[in-house]
Amino acid sequence: MTTPRDLLIITMDVESSRPVEQGELSLALAGAELIDLVDAEVVTLDGERILPGTQRTLGDRLLDEAASSLTRQEPYETVEDWLWRRGRGLATTYRAVLEAEGDAARPRHHWIPLRTGPAALTDSPARRQAAERWTAGEPVLAGLAAAVGIQDKPTEEIADLTDDAVVTVLAAVHDAATELEGVRQRRRIEEAAFDNIWRGQ
Repeated sequence: MTTPRDLLIITMDVESSRPVEQGELSLALAGAELIDLVDAEVVTLDGERILPGTQRTLGDRLLDEAASSLTRQEPYETVEDWLWRRGRGLATTYRAVLEAEGDAARPRHHWIPLRTGPAALTDSPARRQAAERWTAGEPVLAGLAAAVGIQDKPTEEIADLTDDAVVTVLAAVHDAATELEGVRQRRRIEEAAFDNIWRGQ
């Protein structure tokens, strides 16, 4: 399993301090992919820039797609640009793969032939592995989960991270999630003001 898949499973399996928004989750999944690519030595970070290395198969279709989508010409892509570009719709993509591989399924009622409602996790090795990683307080997973609201603040383990690349990616994910929430709040305020104008308030 990969960090993005573990993260998605955790968001479906662990009670959150606030609803997990799809935009923030997609950004965090893109960050998780980048961390796995760094770990696999497919990329390195030079400050904020993502430097691609040798192309090779990683054994996971979505990670391979991520690796093949890397910008391979200077000036290389920044971590922030990667999150926004790669993250577009990524939560939906990962959920579809989770269902296709049997790690999640939509409920089926005998009086409704089609599967309806949100997908729920099945009792699978993938779910157990993600749970073990979460219970162990693995700092990368904890940091990504904090960005999507699974826990209110990063744990002590995150503060102990010494890998500069991982710290850079986690910081960028948190900044992007904060920016996205800010945009959402401004939109709500603007819509409320517009409604008030039409109501004559």
